[in-house]
Amino acid sequence: MTIKSDRWIRAQAERGMISPFEPQQVRYVNEQKVISFGTSSYGYDVRCAPQFKVFTNIYSATVDPKAFDERSFVDVESDVCIIPPNSFALASTVEYFRIPEDVLTICLGKSTYARCGIIVNVTPLEPEWEGHVTLEFSNTTTLPAKIYANEGVAQMLFFQSDERCETTYKDRGGKYQGQRGVTLPRA
Repeated sequence: MTIKSDRWIRAQAERGMISPFEPQQVRYVNEQKVISFGTSSYGYDVRCAPQFKVFTNIYSATVDPKAFDERSFVDVESDVCIIPPNSFALASTVEYFRIPEDVLTICLGKSTYARCGIIVNVTPLEPEWEGHVTLEFSNTTTLPAKIYANEGVAQMLFFQSDERCETTYKDRGGKYQGQRGVTLPRA
């Protein structure tokens, strides 16, 4: 496996791998400084969409991945999201991904958020998976934390194999195939 460069990412984006696609690293929008997004040296920095699901314990529900209670979240639509101390929020990427059949994609949080105690968690994007990526933001601090929509939040790294895997995510009919927006756990 080899990690892919900015040239490869731009070429794949022209084939529809990332949409919308930003070919350069963007640091300013309308002359306002933003947390950077777009193509980097060996990855792509994704943006967070302005729809969030903030975890709440108001109903004292048990967190069960096989029977998740949607009432455990409060919906927020805004350019910023405040995550309570020691809690988390879900969001999705602005970008829609179509991962090639010989590529595995790993996501890591941006250092700007990590240095504030905000951890971004995303599972790998498997070969032939497609959709908006659901992002989980954990606020590990004892203070409220702020996430900015339409700005960079995490970096995608693309690893290409020298052969196609035997069974892709699409081949096995993965349950999160084609997801749009924030997607909650499915049993």
